[in-house]
Amino acid sequence: MRRLLSCLIAVLVLFIAAPQGWAQVHEHESENGTRMVRSLESLRDLDYDSWQAVAYREGKPGEPVVLRIVGYPGKLRLDHPVSLQVEAGRRSWALDDITMANPALASDGREAAAEFSLDPLLDDLSNNRPLRLMLPGVFTELPVPPYVVGEWRSLQDLPLS
Repeated sequence: MRRLLSCLIAVLVLFIAAPQGWAQVHEHESENGTRMVRSLESLRDLDYDSWQAVAYREGKPGEPVVLRIVGYPGKLRLDHPVSLQVEAGRRSWALDDITMANPALASDGREAAAEFSLDPLLDDLSNNRPLRLMLPGVFTELPVPPYVVGEWRSLQDLPLS
């Protein structure tokens, strides 16, 4: 009994003393050499298809945050522009499609990625609530857990080192 209690206390101390951090948010260099901070997550839609959700900000805090949705080539065929629909409870947003503003994506024939302006959503959120993303003709619902929303919200103010 004494050993079990000691083990439980040790595990509890480890959880309490563990440093807080953003495991999935990190600094990176973009294709054009610009420093950026990004959150990279793999999410599954209701059909159990995997999608990468990459939220990033290039440059200093206050610059726009962009959400890139990446699927397997051939899964994401869009007639741009198409808005990304986002819901959180009774609230909803339509995020602007900015894919064609990125020269690398505009000229990529695979059409495996789309980009959206994330700032209107982040500016309107006051907490890390779960979200549901809908992209007409691609997926009907892509759940986004609260910890990912927290990572996205942190990108607006996170300094580059």
